[in-house]
Amino acid sequence: MDRRKFLAKSTVAGGALLVPPAFDTWWQQSRAAESPDLVMTKGGAPGSAAKEAVAALGGMARFVSRGDIVVIKPNIAFDRRPEQAATTNPEVVKAVAEMCLEAGARLVKVFDRPVNDARRCYVQSGIAAALEPMEGVELKYVDERRFRDMRIGGQVLTTWPIYTEAVEADVLINIPIAKHHGLARLTMTIKNWMGIMGGNRSRIHQRLDQALAEMAAFVQPALSILDAHRILVANGPQGGSLDDVRHPEVIIAGTDEVAIDSLGATLFDMTGSDLGYVREAVKLGVGEADLNKLKVQEIALAA
Repeated sequence: MDRRKFLAKSTVAGGALLVPPAFDTWWQQSRAAESPDLVMTKGGAPGSAAKEAVAALGGMARFVSRGDIVVIKPNIAFDRRPEQAATTNPEVVKAVAEMCLEAGARLVKVFDRPVNDARRCYVQSGIAAALEPMEGVELKYVDERRFRDMRIGGQVLTTWPIYTEAVEADVLINIPIAKHHGLARLTMTIKNWMGIMGGNRSRIHQRLDQALAEMAAFVQPALSILDAHRILVANGPQGGSLDDVRHPEVIIAGTDEVAIDSLGATLFDMTGSDLGYVREAVKLGVGEADLNKLKVQEIALAA
């Protein structure tokens, strides 16, 4: 079942979602069959590396069709500068938006529900400046009135308020940063979905791993791109000290968030099985954590 058909059955009190036609076409499926499961670039500028990774997956036209409304979900949760590695690199966000427009997207929306003040987070992250001149791209503040209770169907998350603009988009793209997290150990693609959750998110902390896995099973994005150009290796998720930042200059792209997070974990000398939410997501059938079962294409880029 594709993401939109799944979500059509998920809205509870508050009205039904409008569900566009099925996303997959024969052409898109054939391109997917020829593509690697994951692409990992090493080196190069962050934006160009993201474009190389998506090209190796078959190009953005595999995911975005002419006339689509696309939502890009970066991590803009904290009032931090790009070099502090607490938010998604603005060059990666800009590159992904450019690719969506080139593939024919009618509109690209970018937003997050930050922990710190959204106005400062959007500016300090560099994302506001990166997107400001781009026609067809909207950097939006989350409107609390647009959260709607949706049926997640999990053990921890039976229902939860979810941001409607994220799930009603034709295409949803996840572009988090890879970094240390004091409670979850690491935050990458799966944990980035907390940014479309409303309500009191601290309520899920006692069973965080299960809740994150249930969100991953619910959301089902078309594409995920992990920004690991800079990573925060300690004192996450907010960080602040440049002493905690490393520069692996890596971008990882794919459609399986379990696989992406498992490969991303290796940058921190971990494996996917070291992360509770990855283990729980595997149990829910969200994706594959065993990298030996996957076709991973590595691309070395010039500095």
